[in-house]
Formats: sequence, structure tokens, C-alpha cells
Amino acid sequence: MRLKLMLLFFTIALFVSGCNQINLPIKKLPFTSEDSGEKNKQVKEEIPPENDPLSLDSIFFNEIKEVGGKNVIQNTTNTLALVNKKYYLPESYVPEDLVRPNVSFSFGEEALEKSLMRKEAADALTKMFTEAKNAGIELYAVSGYRSYNRQQILFEAETNRVGIEKAMQVVAIPGASEHQSGLAMDITSRSINFSLDESYADTIEGKWLAENAHLYGFILRYPKGKESITNYIYEPWHFRYVGVKPAKIIYEQKWTLEEYFTNVKKI
Repeated sequence: MRLKLMLLFFTIALFVSGCNQINLPIKKLPFTSEDSGEKNKQVKEEIPPENDPLSLDSIFFNEIKEVGGKNVIQNTTNTLALVNKKYYLPESYVPEDLVRPNVSFSFGEEALEKSLMRKEAADALTKMFTEAKNAGIELYAVSGYRSYNRQQILFEAETNRVGIEKAMQVVAIPGASEHQSGLAMDITSRSINFSLDESYADTIEGKWLAENAHLYGFILRYPKGKESITNYIYEPWHFRYVGVKPAKIIYEQKWTLEEYFTNVKKI
């Protein structure tokens, strides 16, 4: 009897220890669901959405309110505001931080409205012009900020000259001009007598800008071949400040600002 009890206890002891030896390694197996979940968690933590170059914070997307049948931008201070024939700036909008960049202007030192830009853009323009000069490139600013009223005068004058359909291809409707945002600047050079036309693209200065503007946060806003997207003619002189990171993506992808917002994901 005692022998039978001893054998029974011995068998139970073997069984219990055997289960422990089997269970312990299973917890360490790399393909278990627990481990897999942990690895997935680590991967997600290593690539947060904010580090994805095509993910963009929601504050940089247009906030729109319909006013008088137009889509009017409400977050007007947004440096990535998409201003075009579909999205308008308010008639009363005047940037509060307008300053004159420290660059050469085609009209000299006159204190004109068009010599102004928003400070962030003005600082970036100053840096770009300085670097261009160091590279032997002579640039001149022509037209920056433009008020709603001034845009209205220009649009009406062009409409009277060539008709409204042609006017809309070259001059923005009041409220739909990037110049009102204070983030755009028309740029020219002495080599083309300070004019604004397509021949600028073939100049040394125009080529330098097209290849380097993104390094300072500017994009060629109305590129050739994208007229059906921007709804404006090719303007190799018109540069828009958007910030260095977006400008780099737009340049590398050969996008317009419209295409950029089609492809980025809102965080």
C-alpha cells in the first residue's frame, strides 16, 4: 500500500513538472499572438503619423464658410492657405504682420503697398535673395502684398482691355489672389528689363529660382503644363511661400499646391 502511494505521488510530481517545462518555452515563442501584438505596437510607435511627410496637421487645411455664394477662407493666417478661383480670402482681410523684406525692388526704395509681405515670408525672401546674390544671381522683387481693392482695380482694368474671359486667365478675381495673402512675390531681373513674362524661365535668374526656391520655402505657383489644374497661365515669375517642408515635397513631386492638398492626409 505504501509502495503504491509512493508511486502515485512520484507520477503526479513528474506530470506537474513536465507541464511547467512545456508551458515556459511557449511563452517565449516568437510567433505567439502576444509577441506579434507587441511587435506591431512597437512598429506603430516607431512611425508616428506626424513624421509621415504626406501627413499634415488639420490646422493647415482651409476652413471654409460660404458667403455670397463663394467659399471664403476663415483661417486666413494659415501659411498654407489654398487661395485660388475656388477658395477666396475675405474682402476685409489684411495681414497684421506685413513688413518690407530687405531685398532689391524693381521700383527702388518707394514705400509702396506691393513692397510688403508677411514677416515669415519676408524673412525667407530676404534669405533667398541673399543666397542668390552670393551665387552671382541678381534678383529684383516686383509685387508682393496686394489689397482686395487694388486687385479689383487691376481686374477691372484688364477686363476692359481684353474682356472678362481672357482677364480671368491672367488676373485673379478680387479675393482669389495669392497676393492678398501676403505670401506671394513676383520676381524679375535686369536681364529682361524687369518685365514679367514667360521668357524669364530661360534666363539664368529664372532657372536658379525654379531650381532653388524650395530650399527657402517658396514654390513656383503656376508651372507650365499645369494650367488646367491652377486655372492660370504659366507664370515663371510668381513664387509663393509655403514653408520649407511642403515646398520640398511639392518641388520633388512636381506638384502644384492644389495637387499637394489632394495627396496629403489630414492628421
